[in-house]
Amino acid sequence: MSFKQFNLHTQIETGIEALGYTAPTPIQLKAMPAVLQGKDVMGLAQTGTGKTAAFALPILQRLMNGPRKRLRALIVAPTRELAEQIHEAIGGLGRATKLKSVAIYGGVSKNPQIRSLRQGVEIVVACPGRLLDLADQGEIDFSNIEVLVLDEADRMFDMGFLPDIRKIIKRLPTKRQTLLFSATMPDDIRALAGDILRDPVTIRVGAGVPVASVSHAVFPVASHLKTALLMKLLDRTDTESVLVFTRTKHRTTRVAEQMKRAGLSVASLQGNLSQNRRQDALNGFREGRYQILVATDIAARGIDVSGISHVINYDMPSTVDAYTHRIGRTGRAAKTGDAFTFVTPQDGSFVGDIEHVLGERIERRTLKDFDYNLPAPAGGGESERPRSFGRQGRPAPVSPYAPVKRGGDSRRGAARPSGRRSGGRSLSGFPQLRSSSKDR
Repeated sequence: MSFKQFNLHTQIETGIEALGYTAPTPIQLKAMPAVLQGKDVMGLAQTGTGKTAAFALPILQRLMNGPRKRLRALIVAPTRELAEQIHEAIGGLGRATKLKSVAIYGGVSKNPQIRSLRQGVEIVVACPGRLLDLADQGEIDFSNIEVLVLDEADRMFDMGFLPDIRKIIKRLPTKRQTLLFSATMPDDIRALAGDILRDPVTIRVGAGVPVASVSHAVFPVASHLKTALLMKLLDRTDTESVLVFTRTKHRTTRVAEQMKRAGLSVASLQGNLSQNRRQDALNGFREGRYQILVATDIAARGIDVSGISHVINYDMPSTVDAYTHRIGRTGRAAKTGDAFTFVTPQDGSFVGDIEHVLGERIERRTLKDFDYNLPAPAGGGESERPRSFGRQGRPAPVSPYAPVKRGGDSRRGAARPSGRRSGGRSLSGFPQLRSSSKDR
């Protein structure tokens, strides 16, 4: 299979070849024919499966004919990072077409965005808030919109953007093609799809299940030992780029600073940073200036870096969906990756929820020569709030821990026969981790 089968314009094929795309991904194979035919599409697929090209290529093909310097395609995304990523992808794929796009989002000056709009663009990639702001100022003309894309619709719902989405839709022409892409389908998104899609083609590619190219492992550890374990794990593991997820903005900054003091090449990404600093962190990570990026979930769907070898959940995410989105940043572009998760006693039952979705037991690991019995510092250090969430974020009972799988250490430069590394000894004095998917 190749992109030739879609009979795309030669100038679009030039962009595909320049980016090194060879064979379409499953979501592209299934969605692109329907989109090219002008049908409404509801696409269910996890992050990292190639959704952007699945809608960007047909949009470019459509816009090759017709008027230029008019806004004809609108793509709405939940985060600045994702909007910028989609904008860059369109720029790469359409580099020979002379079609122009602009990314519209808050946190930066409006003036360059307004200037681009006034000069004339065919595609706008926008976050809802800034889009409505500029529309209210009369800087955006929606009257010629032919295609609307809602990307990561479930994330927009999680972030409270659903009312804004409905406001935007009311301003668009009723005669248009609408594409909705989501990793999950909660009731509110299903209701939205029913309201805005006309006789849609539904495409499902592994919806609800993390990409198969990722290996999973959990590391039971007391909360006050997480940073020390992270340092030891990075020292013992053969890595390329590493994405570390923490739960709070403060913890993101603190962990990154501790790693920086230890001499590691690291940047942090969290919502309190200015857009310029966020962009610098992302660009530095993408270009290899930083080997490690410590981030909150703001980055879970906004990073497109094919060389991420490891995702490390310093803190357990709040839902299984969030886990899936986090680890979707590795194992991309036909490569394998590893997802490591630090698990405290309070996280026990949540591991079982993840295993239920994966359909297999996650390997438990420990590191040799790491003292798991060190007491917490005086004053208690930074403690974990009691937490355990079910697959939809509902409180779930905390289950005990199960025995830890034995094996050898992961060491820098060691062979990686299957992308998996085995652990060491069991945890003396640590509650046993038992995961079970029964009654789920």
